[in-house]
Formats: sequence, structure tokens, C-alpha cells
Amino acid sequence: MSPAMDTAGRSTHLKVVVVSLLCATIVAGLGLIARAGDMRAAQASSRIETTGPVIRAGGPRTVTSNEHNTIR
Repeated sequence: MSPAMDTAGRSTHLKVVVVSLLCATIVAGLGLIARAGDMRAAQASSRIETTGPVIRAGGPRTVTSNEHNTIR
């Protein structure tokens, strides 16, 4: 038995691919389940209210400058 993947046999490569696909499917399934649970909570309170002052963007500021270029 060789620990290197480049000298491994066909069956070893197949096992690695199958295990990788199985793990990817499990992770994707868990992500979908977690997201679906999130969506149910969002439907119950779909309105978001904010409080506090409104912060507006000011005018452009000069970040750096030299004789030739000005980057804003």
C-alpha cells in the first residue's frame, strides 16, 4: 500500500471521490436545513425597524495626493 495519491490504484481514487462526494452532500444538506430554519423565523417577523439618527454621506475627501495625482 502506497501513501502517495499519484501511485495509488484505481480503486483508491474511486474511494476518495466517493467519500468526497458524500461529505459534500452532507455539508450542503446541513446548510440547506439551517437556511430553511432561518427562513421560517424571517417569515414570522419580516419587518425590520430601525431607531436612531440617520447618518448621511458627506462630500468627497482626499485620501492621498502628490504633485501629479489626487486619489479620491
